Amino acid sequence: MKTIAALQKLVTAASLAGGPSDAELDAIEREMPVILAEVELLDARIMTLDRTPTELDERRIRRARNRVMAARRDLSNRTVTVLAGGAA
Repeated sequence: MKTIAALQKLVTAASLAGGPSDAELDAIEREMPVILAEVELLDARIMTLDRTPTELDERRIRRARNRVMAARRDLSNRTVTVLAGGAA
């Protein structure tokens, strides 16, 4: 009986060796405000998992959700501006 693993090539070893490219790091940097806003929203939701949300908790979640939406809007507007500026 032959083992399957001995017959397969390594698929991910080559793709993980170099690390992220400069373009990928730049994309992460551009998206960082959205990432941080989503983490804040997640933290606000986690605080209410084991209890009934109070009015303060609901306000905190609503404000965090608004920050996520604003960060996404800003990222979209920046992307459109860059694309429009590059096409002109």
